[in-house]
Amino acid sequence: MNDIIAYFETIPSSHRSLLLIGGITLFWIIENGFPLFNMQYKKWHHAGINFFFTITTILINFSLAFLLFKSSEWVTQNHFGIFYWFSIQSLWLQAIIGLLLMDLVGAYAAHLVQHKTKALWKFHLIHHTDTWIDTTSANRHHPGESVIRFVFTILAIIVVGAPIWLFFLYQSLSVFLSQFNHANITLPSKLDTIISYIIVSPNMHKVHHHYTLPYTDSNYGNIFSIWDRLFGTFLVLPMNEIIYGVDTHMSPEENNNLSNLLKIPFEGYRAPVTESKN
Repeated sequence: MNDIIAYFETIPSSHRSLLLIGGITLFWIIENGFPLFNMQYKKWHHAGINFFFTITTILINFSLAFLLFKSSEWVTQNHFGIFYWFSIQSLWLQAIIGLLLMDLVGAYAAHLVQHKTKALWKFHLIHHTDTWIDTTSANRHHPGESVIRFVFTILAIIVVGAPIWLFFLYQSLSVFLSQFNHANITLPSKLDTIISYIIVSPNMHKVHHHYTLPYTDSNYGNIFSIWDRLFGTFLVLPMNEIIYGVDTHMSPEENNNLSNLLKIPFEGYRAPVTESKN
């Protein structure tokens, strides 16, 4: 465990970049060979839009990274956060509990709040406008959403009392598993179900990208599936019934045009449609 901590305390930027690029490359290759859906789309054009948002997210996170370091430094120096309040000294417990709580606050809560707050939803819905979900979709976040997620990540560090190694461990898992659960890959249904009891599986997350409520407001998890099951936001939908996108922006002119995607958060609010059940 000490070796893991030592590595993530000083993880080089090149290794973090390799994890991002390597993950996209790996799942890109797999989804080409074993696709869940045979989508008829210009994959490189689609990827280009999502890569633009990936780059803006990287730039924002890099520009604000000093706040993460300062937050982690502050909680360590002032013994603030759950680790200190409950005297959690075991490094293994810190890793397990820390990852769970970082995922709860920094991902699940951030995701839930964006869906339930109109002003924040207008930024997050850019992610949902994607009508061709593949591994590049994981990083399709409007710059405004990148800032929102960054704020929740800092909140997670403060609540947990997370040292910097825990943040980098969490971030590494988050990046890789987000690419995994967005990837357009086929897994045996039983294997996907087994995986979904621990971490967010591809089929589980695809339900979240169905174009209408209540499925859009379900399966918020990023790393761990426990939070959706615990808080009653876990839903199942057969893969053959899934239609990607968001019902308020199904026109290609809206969801497949970069300049329009950047402007959507500043337009008027459109109420979503609840899917009727026969």
